[in-house]
Amino acid sequence: MIATTANPLLAGKGLPPFDQIRPEHVVPAMTELLAKATDALTHLETNTKPTWEGLIEPLEALTEPVFWAWGVVNHLMGVKNSPELREAQEAMQPEVVKFGMRVSQSKPLYDGYKAIRNSADWGTLSEAQQRIIESSIREAELAGVGLEGERRDRFNEIQLELANLSTQFSNNLLDETKAFSLTLTQPSEVEGLPPTLLAQAAQAARAAGAEAATPEAGPWRITLDMPSYLPFMQHSRRRDLRETLYRAYITRASSGEHDNQPIIERILTLRKEMAGILGFGSYAELSLASKMAPSVDAVEHLLESLRGSSYAAAQQDLAALKEFARSHGAPEAEDFQPWDSAFWSERMREEKYALNAEELRPYFPLEQVLDGLFGLAKRIFGIVITPADGEAPVWHPDVRYFRVSDEDGGAIAYFYLDPYSRPAEKRGGAWMDFAINRKRYVEAGVSKVRLPVAYLVCNQSPPVDGKPSLMNFYEVETLFHEFGHGLQHMLTTVDYSGAAGINNVEWDAVELPSQFMENWCYDRATLFSLAKHYQTGEPLPETFYQRLLAARNFMSGSAMLRQIHFSLLDIELHHRYVPGGAETPKDVRDRLAKTTTVLPPLPEDAFLCSFGHIFGGGYAAGYYSYKWAEVLSADAFSAFEEAGLDNEAAVAETGRRFRNTVLSLGGSKHPMEVFKAFRGREPDTEPLLRHNGLAA
Repeated sequence: MIATTANPLLAGKGLPPFDQIRPEHVVPAMTELLAKATDALTHLETNTKPTWEGLIEPLEALTEPVFWAWGVVNHLMGVKNSPELREAQEAMQPEVVKFGMRVSQSKPLYDGYKAIRNSADWGTLSEAQQRIIESSIREAELAGVGLEGERRDRFNEIQLELANLSTQFSNNLLDETKAFSLTLTQPSEVEGLPPTLLAQAAQAARAAGAEAATPEAGPWRITLDMPSYLPFMQHSRRRDLRETLYRAYITRASSGEHDNQPIIERILTLRKEMAGILGFGSYAELSLASKMAPSVDAVEHLLESLRGSSYAAAQQDLAALKEFARSHGAPEAEDFQPWDSAFWSERMREEKYALNAEELRPYFPLEQVLDGLFGLAKRIFGIVITPADGEAPVWHPDVRYFRVSDEDGGAIAYFYLDPYSRPAEKRGGAWMDFAINRKRYVEAGVSKVRLPVAYLVCNQSPPVDGKPSLMNFYEVETLFHEFGHGLQHMLTTVDYSGAAGINNVEWDAVELPSQFMENWCYDRATLFSLAKHYQTGEPLPETFYQRLLAARNFMSGSAMLRQIHFSLLDIELHHRYVPGGAETPKDVRDRLAKTTTVLPPLPEDAFLCSFGHIFGGGYAAGYYSYKWAEVLSADAFSAFEEAGLDNEAAVAETGRRFRNTVLSLGGSKHPMEVFKAFRGREPDTEPLLRHNGLAA
């Protein structure tokens, strides 16, 4: 047992001391923090005063240390996973979930929220405060505050089991992803692979024990981690090896000790039961009760309208790919398989647009991309971003720390950047999370602001053999995407943490700033500011830029249809699927694939076993949010197009308006009101279809 005085997780606030935190700190710290918070909650419940100062502020004060420490633990689970940390997290997760339920199901707190809403002082509260209280009432109701007896006990059992299943799902996927590798030893096995992948694969082989591995002579280790998997599928001329890798990828976590199939079935069963206990017809209806979309019908209507626009385009994409392969004498043209798509897409892009994704990499070293991204942030939002490495402890030597300032030099936020793939300990994908929320508070009679701090996590190609991280264009877009999330967290001006940044923002509007930022990757001024050769400093050739623009909508019908497929599958599983009925979750996927894919999934395709967004993350019955918010983000970017992207003054003026609405107001207003404050009207789907080359 660790002496509590030496336990860094007991700090309960501020920048996490990552250089001191160890897995053995988790259980004693969380046990102590939960005990203190539970005592304080009991005292508050018996001494509730139905005012902001008498209820909301003390509740926040007693819960923050618990959720701060648990946030640190969960962050480390994503970026520094280990058996010891898993064991500690699994030991304490039920207790944290129970505490969360105790808060959300507290009848005295719920009655207090309603008393504030019904009081004569309601009109004196700000809109942000009112939104926080309204959402607290709704969250309490959705968390089962009105349940009693056996129904309440059962509801709570479900919550505990779901939390455990979600963690198990994610751990299984991480384990399965890192368990597989393909070691290649013959030059014929690496035909077509670009130098960056050969260098990376040799480095992976050295890390696995082949100390003499070189990019030129091998051996080469290919993994299911995206910076290894995707370039291999795009460039390997060995169709048999592409098939081997593809089959390994699509069957992850679908058999053996890490099989996620029973977990999926159990999660869907429990979610349906939970929704029924609360009086909802389905989990999708429960999920949408706190989102922007008004109904399942509205979601499906949007998705179907986009499906109609993208399905025919995706069919044309596939036909063109097959014809292209045929014209190059490829036998697979007559038997086109999923492991052929990425390879022939890349060959077709190269030939049609004279654009080779690997040729672009030397122009996108991470440092230069960051310079361009930060320059854009200054140009359109008036903020200055500078390195602050060494001012905060980090969890890995590659992690950077940055300060965000206003143009007058005053710090307004900070963020960590963890850019590189580390498949042994870091989950795949990319995400933004918050370390610290913005909040205004009074100390010794002086009003102060607690500055927000964000985590930006990516999984891009790491530096290899003395070269910097050379990014592919998709990785550049991903960095811009996560930075957009970070901006909404960091540029908020809301003084109450419950509605600051992304807090209290309806889930299906959260992707607006992130998807908005991706558009700037194609803006001339922005791209030329970040695309410079890592050795010579030469800017990206104009011809490359023109080809990039021309290729922007290459296969866009297929890309959109893929997202529609995931979104409709998510809704169907959470709205109409009957656990234990005639169909399995896989049957549902195969049925929907008939109208949402043009190349049907293989019989053994177990995509659902790796669908972490809905089974291991927060997107259950909410994956449609990417498309819902993309309508908003495309329309928001069109405001800059209308102003004139080459008109610096107009871009700056529009950027400040975007900052003062979308990025500033957080969850203090309904997203539709925030959007209208920026755009002057409700959103239109036309810009999204136009940006994707799918407008009629």
